[in-house]
Amino acid sequence: MHRLLRGSPVLLAASIAMIPAVAGATPSSGVTAQTLTQGDIPAVLAPFVGGAKSFVVREITIAPGGTTGWHFHDGRVMGVIRQGVLTHPGPDCVPAIYSAGEIIDEAAGSSNVHEGNNLGTVPVVMDVVYFVQEGKPLFEDAPAPACAE
Repeated sequence: MHRLLRGSPVLLAASIAMIPAVAGATPSSGVTAQTLTQGDIPAVLAPFVGGAKSFVVREITIAPGGTTGWHFHDGRVMGVIRQGVLTHPGPDCVPAIYSAGEIIDEAAGSSNVHEGNNLGTVPVVMDVVYFVQEGKPLFEDAPAPACAE
């Protein structure tokens, strides 16, 4: 996925706001992220990605026992699992399981709160594309849904 975007003509600089803290949010642990590339999305393509103005591609690593904490995205997020097994409960607390080679596609909006967990013994490594809404962070921390408490 990264190779495809690297050769694309949409590679221009983009600014990403710092992520604000949310009261009652669940903290992440054991997560590292490295930005691989970012750029603007041409206006003609914006309708296909929910009106996003820019994109960011990151490599996300979740250590064994790590969690992203509960959060949501204001824009659509797509990724591929390169290594490990990601346990991914959503707002209904039913976990989806993603293994190496599988694609994850997350809907936008605060009603799509979720977390990513590594319950395995090897790091989970993902390449993730964030379609960023203007003036919004890559993700927003959120409290755990009632079913998770």
